[in-house]
Amino acid sequence: MVVPFWAWTSVIVGLIVVLALDLWIVDRGGPREFSLKQAGYWVSFYITLAVVFGIGLWILVGPTPAGQFFAGYITEYSLSVDNLFVFYIIMTRFAVPKIHQHRVLLVGVLMALFMRGAFIAVGAAALASFGWLFYVFGLFLIYTAVQIIRQHGQDESEFTENAVLRWARRMLPHTDDYVGSKITVKVDGKRMVTPLLIVMVAIGTTDLLFALDSIPAIFGLTTDAFIVFSANAFALMGLRQLYFLLGGLLQRLVYLSYGLAVILSFIGVKLILEALHSSGVSWAPEVPIWLSLSIIGVTMVITTVTSLIKIRRDGRESKGITPSASGTEG
Repeated sequence: MVVPFWAWTSVIVGLIVVLALDLWIVDRGGPREFSLKQAGYWVSFYITLAVVFGIGLWILVGPTPAGQFFAGYITEYSLSVDNLFVFYIIMTRFAVPKIHQHRVLLVGVLMALFMRGAFIAVGAAALASFGWLFYVFGLFLIYTAVQIIRQHGQDESEFTENAVLRWARRMLPHTDDYVGSKITVKVDGKRMVTPLLIVMVAIGTTDLLFALDSIPAIFGLTTDAFIVFSANAFALMGLRQLYFLLGGLLQRLVYLSYGLAVILSFIGVKLILEALHSSGVSWAPEVPIWLSLSIIGVTMVITTVTSLIKIRRDGRESKGITPSASGTEG
């Protein structure tokens, strides 16, 4: 799909305007704790925005690009849900006050969006020049899916600092305590950063590491850089509000890792099959986008429903209530 410069400009400017409006509305009157009701409104708004964008693609350029966008958006959003648990660990480790958590997530996501944009540009150019990278991406996604299954149920309460964060903590003079919503302050005439900036670096760079999985995954659904960037941008924009909306629900999605493993495995196999098909292998089929979208959507629905059923059943058993006992009470 040939995308004119004005379309790229319109999307990027539109995203900046929406995010600026988000920050102005939320922080108007000073930082405050993000409420569950407020989070629900914003999550609904960003999902609606993504749906409208997809419908616009359908009307302007056809169902195939629109289907690719929706498949990519759902995939990126699903992978982001798993990332939220790590964000929660970071916030807890750095004891970020709740009134500042929204701003931390916003700046961290903006950093990630900028870095992902560069990553997407490099990835699109590389795939256009080196077709064999489809095999590499496909095998990497399958390997990642296997690792997710192997690590399921392991202790995830530890957060390992990445190299960028370690460098920032070592090289940047920083205060021990938070200073309101400031990210830098002057102490005895010397400029120092506050822990708030360190946390923003942690969120942004950690999200970039997550892109090592998500970017190859969406390239398995479409190689159009415009759609890849748009799907990532819309998924990231709603990530902050989703963090506050889900809250304790994150720990209830006990089968989430299995669902993500299925999605990554499917996309990995799809990449390899399409690479074989492009190389002239007659038996290798092309997987249509409607099938990809259906498998991704059904997998996430099954993952969510079965997770909630298990949590409910475990809760009943922990209270000593069995199905037979509950049926004979009264």
